Amino acid sequence: MKHILIFIMALSLSVAGTVSCSMEEGGSPELNIIFDTDMGNDVDDALALDMLYKYMDAGKIDLKAIMLDKEGYAGPEFLDIMGTWYGYPDIPVGIIRDGAECGGDSTVFTRKVIDMKMADGEPVFARSHGSYPEYQESSVMYREILAGAADGSVTVIATGFSTNLARLLDSGADKYSELAGKELVRRKVKTLYMMAGCMDDTSHCEYNIVKDISSARKVFSEWPTPIVVAPFELGAAICYPASSIMNDFGWASFHPAVEAYKAFLPMPYDRPSWDLTAVLAAVENCREYFTVSPEGSVEVTAGGATIFREGEGDRVYLSASRSQAEKIKERLISLITAVPAIYAE
Repeated sequence: MKHILIFIMALSLSVAGTVSCSMEEGGSPELNIIFDTDMGNDVDDALALDMLYKYMDAGKIDLKAIMLDKEGYAGPEFLDIMGTWYGYPDIPVGIIRDGAECGGDSTVFTRKVIDMKMADGEPVFARSHGSYPEYQESSVMYREILAGAADGSVTVIATGFSTNLARLLDSGADKYSELAGKELVRRKVKTLYMMAGCMDDTSHCEYNIVKDISSARKVFSEWPTPIVVAPFELGAAICYPASSIMNDFGWASFHPAVEAYKAFLPMPYDRPSWDLTAVLAAVENCREYFTVSPEGSVEVTAGGATIFREGEGDRVYLSASRSQAEKIKERLISLITAVPAIYAE
C-alpha cells in the first residue's frame, strides 16, 4: 500500500508540473524568446517590445526574432526604428504575406512615428536596414530558428493573430529541418504565451481571435506544448498611465515607444496593458504576479469566442486580484521607464 501511495504522489507531481514548470521558467537565465506581434494595431505592442529590450539589457532573455503577423511595410520599418534606437538592430524580423485584413481597423501609429521629421527635414529616428519587402516570411523564419535551437529551449510570446503559428504547425520538411511543423514545435518550444481571448465572458469575441478565427482554433486545439493565456480582461484591468508617458521620459529628446503612445490616441489617456501582461508572465516568475487557472482546454467558437474547460489539457489562463494588478502595474512602469542600457551613463 505504501508503494502505491508513493507512486500516486509521484504521478500527481508529474502531472501537476506539466504547466507549472513553465510558470517558473522566468527564474532561469537568458530565455530564448520569439515575439509574434501585430505591431501597428495597438500601442501595447510597442510597450511590450520595450519590455523585451529591457530584459535583453538585463541579460534575462535572448530575443531570437520578431515575427510580424500584420501585413504592410510600416511594421518592419517601425521595428527597424525600435531595434536601432534600443541598440539591437540585428534581431531578425519576419513578415507576413496574405495575412488577416486589418489595415483600417485602428490608428496606425507606426506610420506616424516613421514619418516624424526634424526641423531640417531629416527623419527623427534612424534606421539600420531597408528593402523591407525582401524580409523573410515569418513562418519560414520560425522553422529556421527552431531548427537551430536546443530541444525545449524556446519560449514563444504571441500578442497578435495566430496566423504565423498555424502556418508553422501546417508546415512541412524543408532545408532547415526534416521535421513537420507540429513535431518541430513539440521538440523545440517549451511554452507558448498568448494575449488572446476572453475567459470571463463567453460572449466576448476578442480582437486577436476574431481576425483569424480558423488559425486560433488550430493553435488552441493542435499546439503540442503548454499554452499560457493572458486574456482580454486581465490587460483591461491594468492600464499604463498617461502621467508616466508625460512625466517619466524627460531624459530622451525623442523616444519611439513614447512617440508611438502619443500618436495612437489623443493624449492624455491610460491604455490597457494587454500585451505587456503576456511578456511579464513569460519572462518573470508567473506565479509571483498572477493567479494561474487549473489546467484545461480552450475552445474557440465559430464566431470567435473562447471557452475554457477545466480538466484534460495543458492550457491555463492568467488573472489578477486588485492587489496583484497594482503590483503588476508598478512593475510595468518600472520596466518601461528604465533608461535603455545604450543610453545609461
